[in-house]
Amino acid sequence: MDVHAALAAAVAHDRVHRDAPLAPYTTFKVGGPADWLVQARNAAEIAAVVDIARDAHLPVTVLGGGSNVLIADAGVRGIVVRIHGGDVTSVSADRIRADAGLTINGLVRWTINRGIAGLEAWAGTPGTVGGAIHGNAHFKGRLIGELVHAVEVATRDGEVRPLEAGEMEFGYDCSRLQRTHEIAIAAEFRVGRGEVASLRAIARESLAYRKRTQPLESASAGCIFRNPDPAVDHVPEGMPWSAGALVDRAGLKGSREGHARVSPTHGNFIVNDGQATAADIRRLVERCRGAVRDAFGVDLRDEIVYLGF
Repeated sequence: MDVHAALAAAVAHDRVHRDAPLAPYTTFKVGGPADWLVQARNAAEIAAVVDIARDAHLPVTVLGGGSNVLIADAGVRGIVVRIHGGDVTSVSADRIRADAGLTINGLVRWTINRGIAGLEAWAGTPGTVGGAIHGNAHFKGRLIGELVHAVEVATRDGEVRPLEAGEMEFGYDCSRLQRTHEIAIAAEFRVGRGEVASLRAIARESLAYRKRTQPLESASAGCIFRNPDPAVDHVPEGMPWSAGALVDRAGLKGSREGHARVSPTHGNFIVNDGQATAADIRRLVERCRGAVRDAFGVDLRDEIVYLGF
């Protein structure tokens, strides 16, 4: 099979790239090339790419807004499908449908401008709708899955199917997509009505909170570790149930490996000072994990997703 020709026929020639650098498409700004990078825009294109990959016996990796991921310096083998861009439509008085490639910020702006309430507190969330669904994004104790009515997915057999929220296996930082490797195409959210001015005020408050507590001015992937789970972890008495606080109290805030650094602003953020490699970042992640384990007996689990390792 001529993979490049088949992909170009499925999604248009100018959206298929061979040996394409992936670093520019990530918020960490690191990582090597994809064998093939395909820019997909809709369900039909995603399903077609999955079919081509299956016939060619090639792995498929999905990339959305590029946050919450670390791409290996050697890149990613097979086909990387970048799902970016899309629309929002009203389904009913209390539901809206957003394409997976739409940014969360784009979705929030769309709802606020129309006096639609429910998503305004997610202002400033990095990444796309699909990425947020895949990892069940959280903010200040809330999970985005709590707002989801249904999700449309493409299976690894190229079938497009709807899933009710109850089928999504939503949990802290997880969904069924991590188990099945299905690809989110769109999501329906439950919404209400609100005053535009009030919704904007809530969004501004969320943005201000992020600016105070996160190193938004630096290249990072968001939180590196999940917060400890009370069901399985044993955090020492008096210690916060916070991965960032544990890294901080283990003395790692500001620590470096090459050009990667634990943010002085937030211990659960690693930032790229400009020339970091994925290897620098991975070493620093493991150093933080080891220090917290040694100091407090807590084994921090990854929130970040590793691609190509």
